[in-house]
Amino acid sequence: MDEAHETAVAQAKLAWWRQEVMNAFAGQAQHPVMQALIPLTDSFQIRAQQLTSIIEGCEMDLTQTRYLDAPALRKYCHLVAGVVGEVSAQIFGQTNPLTTQYAHALGQALQMTNIIRDVGEDALRGRIYIPIDTLQQFDVKAHEILNRIDSPRFQSLMQHLAQETHRLYEEAFGLLPKEDIRAQKPGLMMASIYRTLLKEIQAAKFPVLHQRVALTPIRKLWLAWKVQALGQY
Repeated sequence: MDEAHETAVAQAKLAWWRQEVMNAFAGQAQHPVMQALIPLTDSFQIRAQQLTSIIEGCEMDLTQTRYLDAPALRKYCHLVAGVVGEVSAQIFGQTNPLTTQYAHALGQALQMTNIIRDVGEDALRGRIYIPIDTLQQFDVKAHEILNRIDSPRFQSLMQHLAQETHRLYEEAFGLLPKEDIRAQKPGLMMASIYRTLLKEIQAAKFPVLHQRVALTPIRKLWLAWKVQALGQY
């Protein structure tokens, strides 16, 4: 969606994928990806509704550039990240139904980290994912975001969002049943990498309006290894 130059073309492609998902689950898969996926859907308990929900989230990026409040943003994050986390947790080897709640919370945290990191890039596309009521709470105007104007008010806003995102990470970790920790290590590796990125952005005083903060591949590999070998996330 970020690279869609023609909205109508993007909408048509998403509509095609929506229909392909429904056809595939009805035994008429055409695309090689769906032909490969369908034989595994029963063993990993993947449902058509989960995949169409992700498509619905992508469609929102074509029609919506603002979010009124936190519940509205949570719905978007649920579709593009929470459901992805749910499906991923099933593939990784979920044994406890409560792991689904962990996966949704972690998906929300990862997506909020993306939103914080990409404030400037999204502004160039005319998008502001930070809810309107949160902007009002910190007296940050939409035109300041779109024109990428930094200020003490913007810094306070971003600090608030970062703290809320850290809370989501802690909530996710608290929801993960002990018996599923080993199987869910791929997601925990992502959590470690993304949360470290969030801390780097905070330490750099949120230069996100004009700079994309990133971790080096070596740093990511080190963080992933610590999760795998030492269980540190």
